Amino acid sequence: MKNFQSRNFGALRDLNQYVFAPEGTPINVEGKLFLGKELGLSSMEVSLNKDAAGNGMPFYHRHHNNEELYIFISGHGEMSIDDEIIPVQEGSVVSVQPDARRAWWNTGDSELTYIVIQAPVAGLKAATLEDGEILEGAVPWS
Repeated sequence: MKNFQSRNFGALRDLNQYVFAPEGTPINVEGKLFLGKELGLSSMEVSLNKDAAGNGMPFYHRHHNNEELYIFISGHGEMSIDDEIIPVQEGSVVSVQPDARRAWWNTGDSELTYIVIQAPVAGLKAATLEDGEILEGAVPWS
C-alpha cells in the first residue's frame, strides 16, 4: 500500500460540477466536493467549495465533535456565526468551534471559493515541530 493518495479534481472554477446531495435529505448544494472518502482521510474531512454570486449555505448548522477551519481563496462574502456577521474575502481564515451556529453566503458579484477543514476538537497529538522529523537525502529540486 502507498503512503499517499493523489487525485486531480480539476480547476476550482469548475467546482459547480460537484453537488452535495446526501440521499434521504432535502440538501442540494452545488459546488461542494468532500475529499475524505476520495482520499481515504481518517482524522479530518476537507471540502472544496464554490458559491455563485448571491448564493450560500442554505441552512444553519453546527457540529457535535468537529471544529472547522474556513480558508477563503477568492470572492467576497459574509459568515453568520452565533448571530454575529463576519465579512470574508480572499485571505480570510475563520476558525469555528463545534457548538457555533453557522452559515455563510456570497455577497460579491463573482464566485466565493473556499476550503473547509473539519477535525475533532483536541485531536491534534503534536504540531509540526513536535511531530516532524528531517530525513537524510537530497531532494530532487535542490
